[in-house]
Amino acid sequence: MKKLILLLFIPFMSFGQEIVKLKFNTDLGIIKAKASCGICMFSMQGKQCELAIQLDNNNKYYVNGAEIDDYGDAHSDEGFCNAILDVTIQGEINNDKFNLSFFQLSTEKSDEIIKP
Repeated sequence: MKKLILLLFIPFMSFGQEIVKLKFNTDLGIIKAKASCGICMFSMQGKQCELAIQLDNNNKYYVNGAEIDDYGDAHSDEGFCNAILDVTIQGEINNDKFNLSFFQLSTEKSDEIIKP
């Protein structure tokens, strides 16, 4: 009986995750950056694992508009807590945070996945 209840409950658990859809804005420029966990990979100050970006000038910012697990399990081998990934982003820096209007992981598998 417990197995039957569990089997009936599992499909409803999959609807609990929110799908993040950020829209490309043609008025803003495209920025190539690196994304990872601010604490685990970028050595930033913080209380918990959070998604952060590193721009070409080595400035690092936590982001608003996407969470660290929105693009897969952050603690998997190629997740944000274990790798630095190439991304394409749009947005603005405000109060030392990068407010995303667009975020996309690089579609190419490259040598840019950096592991410690």
